[in-house]
Amino acid sequence: MGRYIVRRLLWMILVLFVVSFITFGLMHAVPGGPFDREKALPPEIMANLAARYHLDEPLPVQYARYLYDVLIPRFHLMEKGPDGDYIKPTPSLLDDFFVRFHVGPIEFKWMNFGPSYASRSRTVNDVFRQQLPVSFQLGVLALSFALILGVPLGILAALKQNTIWDYLGMSVAIFGVSVPVIVLGPILVWIFGVSLKWLPPTGWGAKPPYVMGLFPSNLGPEFFKYALMPSLALGLVSSASIARLTRASLLQVIREDYIRTARAKGLVERLVITRHALKNSLIPVITILGPLFAALVTGTFITEQIFGIPGMGKYFVTSISNRDYPVIMGTILLYAILLVVANVFVDLMYAYLDPRIRYD
Repeated sequence: MGRYIVRRLLWMILVLFVVSFITFGLMHAVPGGPFDREKALPPEIMANLAARYHLDEPLPVQYARYLYDVLIPRFHLMEKGPDGDYIKPTPSLLDDFFVRFHVGPIEFKWMNFGPSYASRSRTVNDVFRQQLPVSFQLGVLALSFALILGVPLGILAALKQNTIWDYLGMSVAIFGVSVPVIVLGPILVWIFGVSLKWLPPTGWGAKPPYVMGLFPSNLGPEFFKYALMPSLALGLVSSASIARLTRASLLQVIREDYIRTARAKGLVERLVITRHALKNSLIPVITILGPLFAALVTGTFITEQIFGIPGMGKYFVTSISNRDYPVIMGTILLYAILLVVANVFVDLMYAYLDPRIRYD
């Protein structure tokens, strides 16, 4: 297992290098620049801006400089408080992701994605700290809703095959696949936010500071009132896919010889399903959870636009329009890391669900 994880980490480094190289090349191949305006700036100002952000250098030099800023750690002395002790920052998973650690009074940081061209008072890391927690919270809630609805629907449809429950469950699944967020979102807003006024039509209930930099500190009715509609709209499509996959997998598993053996031994049907069939039937569902979670966190642009959520998707699309190179590079690299790590986690879950799977 240890060798497998090391091998996957090495592959992750290679994948991230290829992703960064392709992204960097495509960004600079697109016509236009980060400081182009409808009314052109004077050549002297354009030259000064290009020199300040090293955009006047050859592309290989710019790429090497970017890798240096991201990969090479920086260090500085921590400040002392009134009591003479060094002030340690508030624990944050995002800061830990950016690898901030301490050796005595010295603080080390790396993964510095540079300044934002559009918001020059903030760095890309600052943008991540403010916008990414909202997209993360929305993605976690949408995935939770998809699993809570999709897995039971799939199980019910499989156990009641060719009955009214099977047809109802698959009808819900087909509806979820057929109706996109851009259609379902406004319908939910109009019904529950405008007509019935049960839920706030727009906005996000979680406000900074966040627990560990990612999780809402005000988990309660107020937060879920804001989160319910966008999570439902985003998670319904995924729940439909999970329900159909769970149904097909469970139908295949319950026809296996070891299931017939368990029934022949006299086990009640509930134990046959929960102890023997369900665990193996969930392996295909686990397969898609990694890419699905990454897709839910990264594919929230339409949902954020409809419900007025200040997340990462909206900012990322704006950064593309503004040719904000550091934000584009940082966001794509961050999402690539999220996807690769999620896939490694899925592979480890395989070994837990199926003891026959071993990674040498």
